[in-house]
Amino acid sequence: MATSTTGCTLLQPLSNAVRLPIDQVNFVVCQLFALLAAIWFRTYLHSSKTSSFIRHVVATLLGLYLALFCFGWYALHFVVQSGISYYIMIIIGVENMHKYCFVFALGYLTMCQITRVYIFDYGQYSADFSGPMMIITQKITSLAYEIHDGMFRKEEELTPSQRCLAVRRMPSLLEYLSYNCNFMGILAGPLCSYKDYITFIEGRSYQLTQSDANGKEDVKYEQTDPSPNIAVTQKLLICGLSLLFHMTVTKTLPVEYNIDDNFRATVSLPMRIIYLYVSLMAARPKYYFAWTLADAINNAAGFGFRGYDKNGASRWDLISNLRIQHIEFSTSFKMFLDNWNIQTALWLKRVCYERASFSPTIQTFILSAIWHGVYPGYYLTFLTGVLMTLAARAMRNNIRHYFVESPPVKLCYDVITWIATQVAISYTVVPFVLLSVKPSFMFYSSWYFCLHIACILVLLILPLKRTQKGGIEQESIKSSWPKKLEEEENVLGQNSYSTTNNSFDQKREITCRYPALKQ
Repeated sequence: MATSTTGCTLLQPLSNAVRLPIDQVNFVVCQLFALLAAIWFRTYLHSSKTSSFIRHVVATLLGLYLALFCFGWYALHFVVQSGISYYIMIIIGVENMHKYCFVFALGYLTMCQITRVYIFDYGQYSADFSGPMMIITQKITSLAYEIHDGMFRKEEELTPSQRCLAVRRMPSLLEYLSYNCNFMGILAGPLCSYKDYITFIEGRSYQLTQSDANGKEDVKYEQTDPSPNIAVTQKLLICGLSLLFHMTVTKTLPVEYNIDDNFRATVSLPMRIIYLYVSLMAARPKYYFAWTLADAINNAAGFGFRGYDKNGASRWDLISNLRIQHIEFSTSFKMFLDNWNIQTALWLKRVCYERASFSPTIQTFILSAIWHGVYPGYYLTFLTGVLMTLAARAMRNNIRHYFVESPPVKLCYDVITWIATQVAISYTVVPFVLLSVKPSFMFYSSWYFCLHIACILVLLILPLKRTQKGGIEQESIKSSWPKKLEEEENVLGQNSYSTTNNSFDQKREITCRYPALKQ
């Protein structure tokens, strides 16, 4: 295999033929290889036929090979970051290791991002070695907190979700490397909990209970070993459509055109708004492709089984990272964020938001910006996101209840809020795509910072807490980004997630998915 520091060049002829950068071609080919390997892994290295040790070794070696193929010797960063973090866990001890691992892993990631962006290839928005490191950083920090919760903190100090995810013994080095660098998730994730991964490797993924709304467990499906073939096929179809859209439509609608001088001077405001929405919508399918393919790979290996719905149909969305329909038809800022990059949102909640001693919303957005990278556009997007989130929550909590009683009125309200949400999301994420300060400020100045000003006015005029009719207790201010999908995480028997439910019942936060893991 002909490799360099930037990855294998074996597929350069294919790269030239399809007119895509070699790193992107390597990524797609490696993910397709991982899909085939996942099918082989589930068929021939099934937990009923193979020991956990062999499954760990094969998953790790295949993952490191794919990393070497895609990123060359930069893949050593994955091993170095994981190895040093494991050493920190061993020598520091369970009382403080989560803090040291968090600082080291995030610092190492940031150092690599600074090196890549400002020394090597500023603005090259394609596959790069810092992408997998972002997922590994999530895994390192998540596991460190889970071990701290399970081996140091008292049971009564833990939330229900922390109690369920707590790890009660130190993992071996092989288990640790397998969790961080397995072939199913090393290139594009998604993040999963350590307990979920170990349960899958050891073959206990299907020993699930179905929980009804009252928390009672029904184990009638416990003995089944469901097939992921239908779920994988559906997700591959979504991948194909997303890739086709990206290859054909996306290139004709560049986001950069929003700051073109001629465009701004000659196009009317309504058409500028429409193009803003369409161009940002066209930028999303590449994420749909990458995240859905990663989900399909894990499912093909037998990982990602969530249980059964009330009709007994298997669900393969345990580690799914998005819900496209909810994203495209979201009627609130919260609804959009609740269904975009789901596993990262859960990570932010678990390691930052629910552990922050002050300003959890601000701290969470800052951590998200640092984790994403060092491009200034990321920080502009997340700073704008703070304003948008708080303003959207204030408006929704103070106004929405006036429009939900009459179906026709609610329909009109939903249409208006859909338009407002899509424009607000597009306005917010433009700097995330443009990356640099100058073009980002060119865009915002061409809009006269109108949505920034509107958000500030909303926050000055409307209270952040909703005063409901009938003297109902006011809602506490909580971050909509970190607090995602808990209802769906709680009750396996529930068939759909309600994105409009802002309340959270702590008594039903988590029903441990695996009876064998209950401590």
